[in-house]
Amino acid sequence: MRIGAPVNKSMHGHAMGHSVSRRSFLALVGGAAAVAVSAGLGLTGCDGEDAAAAVDYNSMSLDDIIAQAKEEGEIQSVGMPDTWANWVETWEDIEAEYGITHADQDMSSSEELAMFREEGTDGTKDIGDVGQSWGPTAEEQELTLKYKTSYWDEIPDWAKDDDGDWIVGYYGTISIMSNDDAVDAPTSFQDILDGDYTVCVGDVTAAAVAQYAVLAAAYAFGGGIDDMQPGYDFLQQLADQGRLDVSDASLARLESGEIEVCLNWDYNSLNYRDQIQTNNPNASFSVNIPSDASIQSGYCTIINKNAPHPAAACLAREYILSDEGQINLARGYATPIRDVELPEDVAALRLPDEQYGDHVQTVDESVWSGVCQDMITWYQENIIPALG
Repeated sequence: MRIGAPVNKSMHGHAMGHSVSRRSFLALVGGAAAVAVSAGLGLTGCDGEDAAAAVDYNSMSLDDIIAQAKEEGEIQSVGMPDTWANWVETWEDIEAEYGITHADQDMSSSEELAMFREEGTDGTKDIGDVGQSWGPTAEEQELTLKYKTSYWDEIPDWAKDDDGDWIVGYYGTISIMSNDDAVDAPTSFQDILDGDYTVCVGDVTAAAVAQYAVLAAAYAFGGGIDDMQPGYDFLQQLADQGRLDVSDASLARLESGEIEVCLNWDYNSLNYRDQIQTNNPNASFSVNIPSDASIQSGYCTIINKNAPHPAAACLAREYILSDEGQINLARGYATPIRDVELPEDVAALRLPDEQYGDHVQTVDESVWSGVCQDMITWYQENIIPALG
């Protein structure tokens, strides 16, 4: 059974139920030294050490996963709230089709990993959505359950690990959002430097989107992931001119006119633009992918090794990568990882394809984490003092 069948849409809230599956194992993880136990049963080895999931969900048929997920009856996610990338429709679809209820606790990528790690074999959460650079970290810390899904061959190599510990479901591209009533819309990083307005980049010490924006600027001015100095010079020039805004580019700040220009993921910029113009039809905001360089990066699902509802988590990942799940994410302005045909109304939400050219770079995430640490150190030593 392929999971791409149409589902009934429900726009209601989610009631919570609880029924932990006790279905039998299909396979044991080889080489387990301690007593291996099923994450679906929520048991631990007698030595108290973290137990790897004992069920090989990659060896199970989708029908069996669905049957077990229905028995579990619920899924608990982290960092996958209704309002981000239109997760709400996916959770509603899963509930309507399979009777699986859902609740989310919103948190950052680092907090998601910390919760999985600290709860250990007493895990309370099943699945999380983390920035792509955090996927390999979760795998290295042995926090993840492996599940490739039936769409494995359609996922680009850069968007998955080799065993299904993490899989990118969607990605974004760094964009420039500008208030047309305040500025002539910049379409490149060079335009930004040539302007006289304040630019909201965000907090480089904490916000992934701000860090990727600096990387995009580095490429725009002749550098790149191996030479970040041009990106640093971009920040330094804005700071020296008093034009650097390091606060969050929130919807409220944009709507109030406090922000004239900001750098953000395209799916956030497009979403904010539409929300603002819905509330105020006279408002006008432009969204452009910088024409000199940009960066794309994804968000990936990680399934908790100690998930209380592991089959439901696998089924959720399966659905996220289905045509319907991918379209749901695109309706939330994100770019699906699979090449799916979008309905006309959903395709109309996106920027023209020609804005996403060869100047848009992917990121070697294995290198990026170290580059980010160097960037944070440089920022703390050079930009924070300049901000006074």
